Amino acid sequence: MKVTRVQALANEQGKLPTQFIRPAHERPGNSEVIEGVQVPVISLSQPHDVLVKEVSRASSEWGFFLFTDHGISSSLIQRLQEVGQQFFGLPQEEKESYANDPSSGKFEGYGTKMTKNQDETVEWIDYFFHIMSPPSKANYDMWPKNPPPYREVTEEYNKEMLRVTDEVLKLLSEGLGLEEKALKSCLGGEEIELEMKINMYPPCPQPELALGVEPHTDMSALTILVPNEVPGLQVRKDGNWIAVKYLPNALFVNIGDQIEVLSNGKYKAVLHRSVVNKERMRMSWAVFIAPPHDVSIGPLPELVDDQNPAKYSTKTFAEYRYRKFNKLPQ
Repeated sequence: MKVTRVQALANEQGKLPTQFIRPAHERPGNSEVIEGVQVPVISLSQPHDVLVKEVSRASSEWGFFLFTDHGISSSLIQRLQEVGQQFFGLPQEEKESYANDPSSGKFEGYGTKMTKNQDETVEWIDYFFHIMSPPSKANYDMWPKNPPPYREVTEEYNKEMLRVTDEVLKLLSEGLGLEEKALKSCLGGEEIELEMKINMYPPCPQPELALGVEPHTDMSALTILVPNEVPGLQVRKDGNWIAVKYLPNALFVNIGDQIEVLSNGKYKAVLHRSVVNKERMRMSWAVFIAPPHDVSIGPLPELVDDQNPAKYSTKTFAEYRYRKFNKLPQ
């Protein structure tokens, strides 16, 4: 089945097609967004005990924070963004050679968010998705051959993401009063999966009626993201949408569903959405940190007692993904 890509629709510069128009209560033009509220920004250069407290507080109160002084060079982030932008600038036929097909279970590759029925609204986004690690799970045939530096740059970035992931999981573990390897061990240890998703939101003719990504929490354990300079990410806090300002070279960190479950609700998976821009293309590079499909995730026994009973059931990540994809009760 031929898929109409959002990038192609944006180039036509007409009215917003009806399948992208959100119901009135979901339209960003109909919801108040609070500007100027400072989301947590945490420098990794601080003393360790301060870091543990700040990361724990941000994860409990926001489910979201920005990392600075993380040790990833600005030049690597720039190269990562350049190869992603170059991929989306390729001829359409070449991009289509990497097309995915979620209906047949082929999730990796070049895609556009589709719906299962005609009543659902489509998101204004094209994307490229693939597994980065562990190497045994990476299907390099699905990685773009153009631009030529794509694999080298992405593998270098993957090494940095593994390092930062270890650091975040240690800080989160200690914030729960656990030993530093507790969360990583529960998430599969060295078999933890890192999945890259490059999100591309083309200019939208009526951005007040559309969303790049609808409100959701991430099913991963963590998401670590770098955006380009075009704002669009909004997070939900105390019943309000908060606009997240762009901070050059900062890592945007989302607490995902699996960390919320493991922490028995102490850490909150952040509800967030992406809005789009009339004049400018927004892009983001999201790395999802997730357990292998056969790993069972439930509240950690050390965090459950008579005063704090388990708030979540234990299930494999595969079962969790299936239920969330199909919008079934968890």
